[in-house]
Amino acid sequence: MSSPPVISIIDDDGSVRTATDNLVRSLGYVVHTFASAEEFLCSSHRNDTSCVITDVRMPAMSGLELQDHLVNSGQRLPFIFITAFSVESDRARALKAGAICFLIKPFDGEALIKCLDAALARHVVATDE
Repeated sequence: MSSPPVISIIDDDGSVRTATDNLVRSLGYVVHTFASAEEFLCSSHRNDTSCVITDVRMPAMSGLELQDHLVNSGQRLPFIFITAFSVESDRARALKAGAICFLIKPFDGEALIKCLDAALARHVVATDE
């Protein structure tokens, strides 16, 4: 039996991290939460992550900057962006760099689940190649 996918949730808002963590754990996934992109980058869990769910706007390094950093370092993880600010240029940039979804807070749990399913399907295909 294979181990469940590991989902990393990165958001500077503790209540969003907790709510998203509870939803994703209820699906049977392993979850690691981080208050910042820098915390994620310094974590050993970075290497076993199957999908990143992150806020777009965070202090210091944004979710978009994190995505760019990982892409430039050759680590192509599926990203799901969540944000309270619907800025078309942010959405376009995220999707162009390969993001699976760009959800606006507050978002429906079912929408996140569909995004997560798509992200993990893409991760499996990418890992098999």
